[in-house]
Amino acid sequence: MTTAPVTPAPEDGSRLPVAGRAEVRRANRELVTTDRRGTVLVLLTHSLAAAAGLAAPWLIGRIVNHVEGGHPSASTVDTLALAIVGFAVAHVLLTRLAHYLAHRFAERSLARLREEFVDRTLTLPTSVVERAGTGDLMARTTGDIAIVGNALRDAAPNVFVGTLQTVFILGAVFVIHPLLGLSMLAGLGGMWFATRWYLRRARDGYLAEGAANSEMSETLAATADGARTVEAFGLQRRRVDAGDRTVAEAYRTRVYTLFLRCVLFPQIEISHVVATGSVLVVGGLLYTGGHASLGAVVSAALYTMQVLDPLTRVLMWLENLQRSSASMARIKGVGALSTAGPVEPGDPPRDDRIEVTGVRYAYQVEHGDVLHGVDLDVRPGERLAIVGPSGAGKSTLGRLLAGVDAPRAGAVTVGGVPVAGLAPDELRRRIVLVTQEHHVFIGTMRDNLAIAAPAAADADLFAALAAVEADWVHTLPAGLDTELGPGGVALDAAQAQQLALARVVLADPHTVILDEATALLDPATARHAERAMGAVLAGRTVIAIAHRLHTAHYADRVAVMADGRITELGSHDELVEAGGAYAHLWQTWHGA
Repeated sequence: MTTAPVTPAPEDGSRLPVAGRAEVRRANRELVTTDRRGTVLVLLTHSLAAAAGLAAPWLIGRIVNHVEGGHPSASTVDTLALAIVGFAVAHVLLTRLAHYLAHRFAERSLARLREEFVDRTLTLPTSVVERAGTGDLMARTTGDIAIVGNALRDAAPNVFVGTLQTVFILGAVFVIHPLLGLSMLAGLGGMWFATRWYLRRARDGYLAEGAANSEMSETLAATADGARTVEAFGLQRRRVDAGDRTVAEAYRTRVYTLFLRCVLFPQIEISHVVATGSVLVVGGLLYTGGHASLGAVVSAALYTMQVLDPLTRVLMWLENLQRSSASMARIKGVGALSTAGPVEPGDPPRDDRIEVTGVRYAYQVEHGDVLHGVDLDVRPGERLAIVGPSGAGKSTLGRLLAGVDAPRAGAVTVGGVPVAGLAPDELRRRIVLVTQEHHVFIGTMRDNLAIAAPAAADADLFAALAAVEADWVHTLPAGLDTELGPGGVALDAAQAQQLALARVVLADPHTVILDEATALLDPATARHAERAMGAVLAGRTVIAIAHRLHTAHYADRVAVMADGRITELGSHDELVEAGGAYAHLWQTWHGA
């Protein structure tokens, strides 16, 4: 199966891609065709409502002709008037029913779209999400989904009904007299050119506006999250300038789309005035020449006045549809990225041995490598500590070992199979990376733990918490059923980190990579938690990246990194006796 072209993300991966026009059209068709019964009901009720709305002008023309004939009958006029009222009531009822069915159809379609978007978002590689930033993803998750929802609920039905009513009205005027229909079309011609001008520019304009809003959200969120760091390093002016630039760009793109609307909507009003005037002038000439009755001219004039409402609705909601098209492109762009390059099933790893061979890695190639020819062999069941100064490449190596990133050169394998090439489920069963960044989900304590082991019993959950010395769970008001997050119990940083470590115990992988996983715990608690976890993880491979050298003291081997290379490798005692960089770190740690 071929896929529609997708606008790729920049080479540095700074932004998520955007789907092409063909992919967006296919996605819109799927939204409509998936629920065929709902689509048919919406189209049928809107068509009936539009047809009922055509009756009044035609019946008024009949009344005018009847009165003009010189022998008006009160009963006939009353009957026609009652018919007008009946059609008006039918129009109102059918319109309400059509809107009700359209909203139900839209909510079902939007629910499917949300579920699909969440599923695809969860399959995105961690490295892609980190480099794109949360601002872009959150803008698509919230703003773009909301725009598509508004289009499904209101814009699409209004555009359909407006278009249908416009076609019906034009047909009715042509039936009354072809010249009146041509006059009406000629008057509305300016609207056609204005709409084409608008549509050629609208999609790109709204895509630029969405991208600028994402950039603004990302910049402001990063500044707010790192407020303490900004203040500590005196970066206030720099962050304010960055925020000003993104706000200015968002303002510029929004002004541009406003300019497009300011050109389009006045042209609608002008075209309607011209069309109404043309019909009245031509109708007057036809009536005086005896080629049309007064009732026909009145009906045609009323229809021309009536066409303003559906045309205005079409063009006003067309702007919303253009926004929706741009938002759908951004939403489907995430799906295209998550389905790109599927992992082909291959031979499973033969064992749990992790081998790093000649690995080089660069976050951005033009900035040079941050790892230089790293070689490492981690035996199954071994406890390896990776230490070194900040910026030595420890966390980068940990990400490669966990399959978050793939090396630029060389290989990182588990059981002879590239770690980055494992299917996500297989990778998570084998290797788990725990960093000092953690997340507490809105829900109960049980829900937060069950993420790692959905079938775990309460006894298993308590055992995992005990393994990381999270005894505070027994002080929670409702135990495992205590609600966490806004409106519930707020965990502090240390408690949240213990919760994350308990998930690791429940996940039960064969290899655990701890990247400063106990950094937010006080030294005594961290030491107890690591020892407790050590007992639980006995027989498993543990790779600990840390600045606290007590972690290295209890490890089977210690790898010392500096400038993206492993400079020393051996047991704690061996390295201390060697008197190298590790020995110096150990002496400094103990104040010697």
